[in-house]
Amino acid sequence: MVRRVAVIGAGAGGLASVKCCLEEGLEPTCFESSEDIGGVWRYTDSTDNRRVTVYRSVITNTSKEMSCFSDFPFPEDFPSYLPHSLVLEYLRMYARHFDLLRHIRFQTTVLSVRKRPDFPASGQWEVVTESDGVRESHVFDAVMVCSGHYQEPYLPLASFPGIESRFKGQRLHSREYRDAQAFQGKRVLVVGIGNTGGDLSVELSRVAAKVFLSTRSNTWVISRVSDHGFPLDMVGTTRFNSLLEWLLPSALTRRIKFRKFNSRFNHTNYGLASSKSSKFKMIINEELPFCLLSGTVVLKPNVKEFTESSAVFEDGTTEENIDVVLFATGYSFSFPFLEESVRSTIDDNRSLYNRVFPPQLEKPTLAIIGLIQLTGSIIVGSEMQARWVTGVFAGWNKLPPPSRMMAEVLKRKPPVKRNPSERENLKMSFISYVDKIAACAGVKPSVLRLLLTDPQLALAIFFGPCSPYQYRLVGRGRWSGARAAILAQWQRTLKPLRTRVVADTPDSSSGWCWLCLLALPAALTAGLLFSKHSQPGWRPWAGAQL
Repeated sequence: MVRRVAVIGAGAGGLASVKCCLEEGLEPTCFESSEDIGGVWRYTDSTDNRRVTVYRSVITNTSKEMSCFSDFPFPEDFPSYLPHSLVLEYLRMYARHFDLLRHIRFQTTVLSVRKRPDFPASGQWEVVTESDGVRESHVFDAVMVCSGHYQEPYLPLASFPGIESRFKGQRLHSREYRDAQAFQGKRVLVVGIGNTGGDLSVELSRVAAKVFLSTRSNTWVISRVSDHGFPLDMVGTTRFNSLLEWLLPSALTRRIKFRKFNSRFNHTNYGLASSKSSKFKMIINEELPFCLLSGTVVLKPNVKEFTESSAVFEDGTTEENIDVVLFATGYSFSFPFLEESVRSTIDDNRSLYNRVFPPQLEKPTLAIIGLIQLTGSIIVGSEMQARWVTGVFAGWNKLPPPSRMMAEVLKRKPPVKRNPSERENLKMSFISYVDKIAACAGVKPSVLRLLLTDPQLALAIFFGPCSPYQYRLVGRGRWSGARAAILAQWQRTLKPLRTRVVADTPDSSSGWCWLCLLALPAALTAGLLFSKHSQPGWRPWAGAQL
């Protein structure tokens, strides 16, 4: 019987885990190595410690309505896309509202998490912590690891000959970047074109003498602002779009996406992406196309090697007098406190059952929260994981036997990579993954049932944004405010823009609503038929999804 639960980390996932433990009648103790909550969202100017933090100018890539905890919306006057200060303020509000701080032990580092000798029978763990130089040993019935995947900087220096032996300039990882002041007048090479690489290239271009952005990936650059000025994820992340993407051939859906991406600007002309490539990534950036167009950022292929002061690229070109090489190459996760027998089995999140549970344990009393990459908010995905996990600990949710979980994990093990230096894209469809975990937790809403009992809500859920409130309509943890939150989400999105109101003739939406109402049964029927006859091995998140 699980009662006492150790939660490691007081970021967004750790806070959600503490709250979910309390809702299930469990007794959580959260260990946070720093002096405050917030995780990566608690910005600091210091780069001396090992704690990863966002850079000063960061703005969220997912909107507030699609990124909040499912029973605690952001304040309506907060903008749709948020700076780190407002995200941290929101996390503080959440912790105060649900009285979570009294369960957190700050400035306490977890040194080790080891199975007790009687683990096969008890499932208990021995957790050793250190605070102010004093070590303590604790026994817990279960452990939730909430340290996320932004842990250790990934620096593939071996893939860049000369960077360590010949290059005389400065090199650093994006973890060490805070703002652009230190790069005034310098020639900077940014390696990596993820969201961070794009953001830093744009910001550096305002003060640096020249910025070069090196990539080996086909990359589509999209804007946070979508149709009619609404947030991209609210327009694109819908159950209707997800069903369409599932029903249509993948080649056709890619063609439709590429056509839409190219409607803003032709990516081939900019050297970013080709519509003929089936391997690609997407990044969020409104300003990068203009920086490329104005020449303040110059796109380059992958670096072949470095000399003392220059970078030689795979196309044979060379850029001289490089002052700084900034690696925006992401992070790798590590759990140094876990005992070796457990740690060695976690290659990446595919080694975990449903990306959460190590399947080889005799008792499912260890859960990894937030080790996911989604096409939507990780906060929402982490909270759903926490709800499912605490339900398992409390005995409400059941897991398959370890043998079945192992078989499921092995089935999804990838083939050996041809190029070991390439990092795989482990991003999953937001709707597909969160729906899967919600079904395990018994909180996934039924659109068909709602169509019979509450047609207005059914339309909003199917054709509107797949916002987190949907997962508070049914099951354990049901929230009485979920329906109102769903129906008012567009108004909350517009509220912070109403600082100057202009007169306009409102569009009549009644015709569109009737069309949606007529189309919904047909779409659901088609989805049901295809689900009964879907091909084995098909996965709904094949390819990227908005």
